[in-house]
Amino acid sequence: MTAPLLIGTSLKMYFGYQQTLDWCRQVTDIARRHPAVTQGHAALFIMPSFPTLAPVLEMVRGTDIRIGAQNLSDQPPGAWTGEVSAAMLAEMGCRCVEIGHAERRRHFHEDETLVAAKTALAMTHGLSPVLCVGEGEEGDPEAAASECIRQMESALAETPHPREADLIVAYEPHWAIGASQPASSEHISAVCMKLQAYLDGHGGGCVIYGGSAGPGLLSRLEGSVQGMFLGRFVHDARAFEQILDEVMTLHAASR
Repeated sequence: MTAPLLIGTSLKMYFGYQQTLDWCRQVTDIARRHPAVTQGHAALFIMPSFPTLAPVLEMVRGTDIRIGAQNLSDQPPGAWTGEVSAAMLAEMGCRCVEIGHAERRRHFHEDETLVAAKTALAMTHGLSPVLCVGEGEEGDPEAAASECIRQMESALAETPHPREADLIVAYEPHWAIGASQPASSEHISAVCMKLQAYLDGHGGGCVIYGGSAGPGLLSRLEGSVQGMFLGRFVHDARAFEQILDEVMTLHAASR
């Protein structure tokens, strides 16, 4: 059976507490009934804000929806005021965690040493890193792939082998994040295929695409990515269903 397409989102800090719960409940209801999920053609992950993790984890109980955190500390449990440890996230039932997003790198000055430490701790505690990589300036796919592979190697430098969790690499060209249009399909496909080939030869993992990702893009990228990291487009929960409809269309066309 073909591996399911991985479809997910980070809600960042857009929603309030109740709004987050309402949105997650809608998406969970969609997942419980949508054939893309129930038939195993799509696998979902959601990264809400920290205060909502516990109720959302309870909400998705009995489903295969992965719940993850948007950040974690690079330190083990201890005297780190305001931080959240990988150990606690794993204990709660989180299955993945976002690491290395362009916003964290730019606004919070997270460097590659910090990203590597977070990645290693996540893996050690069985959390799948959703490792965000991407080039800063628009250019050719070869140069973009080379830079992303360099970032991947740096992020995994401290990770124990064999890995204790699956690796998810989210290709997000920094110049396309929040843009009105994503990078071209040709550019995305070329870069993602090179990243997937690298992962296939270095411990495995899957490559998904983020960066102004919306409807129709998954179809245009068919065969070159293993999923999508969706942004503000899915703030309307019905849009999540629209993407799952697209997954079913792709599955039907491949039969």
